[in-house]
Amino acid sequence: MNVSTSKENILKKIRKALSQSTPLPFPKSEGTDSVYQPLQQEMAVEFAEQFSKLQGRFIFCINEQELAFQLNSLIKKQDWQKVYCVEDKLIQPFAAQLADRIVKTDLAHCDVSITGCEYLVARTGSIVLSATQESGRTVSVYAPIHICIAYTNQMVYDLKEALQGVKDKYGDKLPSLISFATGPSRTADIEKTLVVGVHGPKEVYLFLVES
Repeated sequence: MNVSTSKENILKKIRKALSQSTPLPFPKSEGTDSVYQPLQQEMAVEFAEQFSKLQGRFIFCINEQELAFQLNSLIKKQDWQKVYCVEDKLIQPFAAQLADRIVKTDLAHCDVSITGCEYLVARTGSIVLSATQESGRTVSVYAPIHICIAYTNQMVYDLKEALQGVKDKYGDKLPSLISFATGPSRTADIEKTLVVGVHGPKEVYLFLVES
């Protein structure tokens, strides 16, 4: 049998194989179904559980009055003297009580920073932040302690819903940075020893306010 005949035989076999459908070995391995289980409880509860597992500190407030009380108590208990926050609408409920501690400059020497967020992702316990926020890119990662204030109407279940929400909100003017903060900064690059606070805040507080 010459080379051309052998080649023709191989091509015939290939054409025959292609003409017949071959069942998938694992038919359920791909598809539209989510690999994650559907939500079994309220999203706020799911978020609190996931966020706490990641060493985040979760505080629920039934209204802005309780937010002001809880936040004021925390700051005074921890004796934080410089509280960096540039989002006036965000700090309005507690601005009077903390007027002597709120600063809008010298982020490098502040004790703690306060920001809002775009969304909260319940399934992963993540805070979604963007460069379009008044606080900008650095506030949530530069300070040693980050406090985020969010409302229950900012809660979504999964990452794709958060991204879709950002897309719907900004349209063609998407933020130059969208980040997912999932608990305090951590790394185990060095000898597999977990170290917290290397590339960002060592503590993250999330105040969730009923809306």
